[in-house]
Amino acid sequence: MNAKQILMKEITELTTLMETEYPELYQYLDENPMTIPATNHPHIDIVVLKEYLESLKGLLQHHLETHKKN
Repeated sequence: MNAKQILMKEITELTTLMETEYPELYQYLDENPMTIPATNHPHIDIVVLKEYLESLKGLLQHHLETHKKN
């Protein structure tokens, strides 16, 4: 697998985790500014995918810190 495929796999796994374990968080993914391209045909490269993955991780981390389960 190349780097782009690995990043896509990680993004898919993380969004699937959010969908199944944190549905209250998953519903907001489509509102994430990272997912709204500014052009009709955006260039998606490794840097963009890494930034998006990090934004997803940050979103989940913030959610876990602010909504601790007992």
